[in-house]
Amino acid sequence: QLLLFRLTAKRLSSTSHSSVDSKEMKKFQLLAHKWWDEEGEYSALHSMNDIRVPFIRDTLLSMSSNYHLGNPLSGVKILDVGCGGGLLSEPLGRLGASVTGIDPLEDNIRTADQHKSFDPVLAKRIQYKSSSLEEIVEESMETFDVIVASEVVEHVADLEMFIKCCSQVLKPEGSLFITTINKTQLSYVLGIVVAEKIIGIVPEGTHEWEKFVPPEELERLLESNGFSVKTVNGMLYNPLSGSWSWMESTSLNYAVHAVKSGAQGQPSPTDALSETEREQPSATAGTAL
Repeated sequence: QLLLFRLTAKRLSSTSHSSVDSKEMKKFQLLAHKWWDEEGEYSALHSMNDIRVPFIRDTLLSMSSNYHLGNPLSGVKILDVGCGGGLLSEPLGRLGASVTGIDPLEDNIRTADQHKSFDPVLAKRIQYKSSSLEEIVEESMETFDVIVASEVVEHVADLEMFIKCCSQVLKPEGSLFITTINKTQLSYVLGIVVAEKIIGIVPEGTHEWEKFVPPEELERLLESNGFSVKTVNGMLYNPLSGSWSWMESTSLNYAVHAVKSGAQGQPSPTDALSETEREQPSATAGTAL
C-alpha cells in the first residue's frame, strides 16, 4: 500500500493532477519580490504572525512536557507548506524549531533564502526547497512533527489529495495547523470586494471565492483522512489598525489544529484536553511575540 501511494504520488505530481494550481502560481510570481515589505501587499500576513505564531507555539507546548526556555520549539521538525517568502518559517525558526519551507515558486524560495541568510542562526535552522507537497512525499514519509499550511488551502487544486499528502509526511500524533478563509457571503463581501477592490489591502485577483473552504468541509476531509480535529478558532482582521484578533465566529478567517492518529490508532496526548480547552485559544494566543 505504501509503495502504491508513492507511485501514485509520483505519477500525480508529474501530471495535471497535482494539487498545485498553475493559475495561482502565475498570480504569486508577480509579487515574489514583495514578501518582506511590511507595508506592502503582504502586510496582513506580516501582522497575522502576531496571533498565528503564538497559537502554534502554545498549542505545541501544551502537548509537550519537554521544552527549553528561550528555544521552546527546539527539536521540533516543522514543514511549512506554501512558505512563500518565509514570513512564518522565520519566527518558527527563532523559537528553536527546525523548519523546512516548501513552495512551488522558485522566485519565492529565492526571496526566502536571501532573507534568512541575513541571520546566521536562521540560516542553520531553516531550509527552503522549491517543490510541491506531492514531490516531497516519497523522501519525507512520516518525517515531520508539525505541518503548517497558512493561507494555502484556498489556493490548491485538489484539497483532499493535499490533506492525504500532509498525513503521509507527518509522524503519527503529529500536528497540522491550517489557517484559511470560510466560504460565506460575508467572506465574499469583505475578503474580495472590500479587501481587494475597495481598500486594496490584498492585490486584486488574489482570491477566488469558489475555492474558499468552509470549516465543516475541512473538518470532514481531515477526519476522513486520519486526523482528529482539536481546535477551530475564528480570526478577524481589522484593516484600520492592521491587526488580527481571535473571535468566536468562523464566518471569515479561521484557524484549525488537527492531530494525526497514532500508529495503532491510539489516542494522541491532546485527547486528554477538556472540551473547554479545545475550543478556547490559549491565554497567550492573542499576544505578539
